[in-house]
Amino acid sequence: MEFKLEVVVVPVTDVDRAKAFYADKVGFPVDLDAAPREGFRVVQMTPQGSGCSVTIGTGLSEMAPGSLKGLQLCVADIEAAHDLLEGRGVPVTPVRHHDGTEFVDGRSDDDWNSFFFFDDPDGNSWAVQESPTMRAATTG
Repeated sequence: MEFKLEVVVVPVTDVDRAKAFYADKVGFPVDLDAAPREGFRVVQMTPQGSGCSVTIGTGLSEMAPGSLKGLQLCVADIEAAHDLLEGRGVPVTPVRHHDGTEFVDGRSDDDWNSFFFFDDPDGNSWAVQESPTMRAATTG
């Protein structure tokens, strides 16, 4: 039996502000923005290459805005992803390497150990991790 994660609901206070952040700054394409009835709005965005969408809106969840922590994106090139988001105005941390004990600043050549982090305007927290499998797929 397969279980595929296809949607993550991210709790936000201001849907338009969050949509602008995720679509315009982070670069998630908007798949849907619909308000079929009063008190309910859904904005679904799917990061390029992802099988899982990010959904924000009203009437979707009882989670407190900013309470979602530990969301993670994987990229082929951590430095390029960092530079892209920083250039779009996303408040990112420096690239950090986990040495097996703790995070240290700087670049790593070890697999799966390079990260940077950012929060959305409500404080929902994201990690971006370099994936050697994605890197291998992009280099042939």
